[in-house]
Amino acid sequence: MEVVVFTDLDGTLLDHADYAWDAAWPALQRLKQLKIPLVLASSKTAAEIIPLHQQLDLAPAPAIVENGAGIYRPDAGIDTTPSDYQRLRERLSKIDPGLRAHFTGFGDMTPFEIAAATGLSLQQAVRAGNRQFTEPGVWAGSESALAGFIENLDAQGIKARFGGRFLTLSFGRTKAMAMAEVLKDLKADITIALGDAPNDREMLEAATYGVIVRNTKAKPLPQLRGEQAGQIRRTAEEGPKGWNTAVSRLLGELGLDREQDTHG
Repeated sequence: MEVVVFTDLDGTLLDHADYAWDAAWPALQRLKQLKIPLVLASSKTAAEIIPLHQQLDLAPAPAIVENGAGIYRPDAGIDTTPSDYQRLRERLSKIDPGLRAHFTGFGDMTPFEIAAATGLSLQQAVRAGNRQFTEPGVWAGSESALAGFIENLDAQGIKARFGGRFLTLSFGRTKAMAMAEVLKDLKADITIALGDAPNDREMLEAATYGVIVRNTKAKPLPQLRGEQAGQIRRTAEEGPKGWNTAVSRLLGELGLDREQDTHG
């Protein structure tokens, strides 16, 4: 049985407040012992993900960056051509100024402002601002203005999706699309996906088993396709603690962790 695990980061594997993953350590170690690839799938940039990927010793597994817009492969790196991001910013400048004024993207912020908005260190904020494909930002307008903003974006070929913290603009690539691409190289009988936000939806629904990790800092996801059938489940615990419990239980259910299967 070949298994691959795909996971969102903020609010899922990483704690929403301090970005710590210590509570997930037991399940992370078990995946490594079982030689099950763990594919990070985040809105974070390659510059942000690569240090964490190395810290967790995940090579040779790839990582999905910027909500599926790019894929980092340890043996090949990632395309550094910034044309997608430049094109997105150019089209964003054509949006109705009255609506555009309510959206502050990372490209509009200094590293200090990104740090303040995210809780990252200044060094981490610089990496977060090193974008290649997508533009996350803060929406400060009304719901009706947001609808107009999204309509304007759509006319420019730009899609908007809420993640755990920000409204992110892209040209439509999703984590599920990148997941399918990764699976062409990583053959798998079973896929497990974990996430907490709307931009994880397609990935969760595409997996053999999807896990919605509880995040009380954001609006709960509506019922997803596959929940009633048990394909998708929800954790009672938040962040990395919920992640650890969910992964451990699934390994037990699959007969890959006999200790958990016996005592869990």
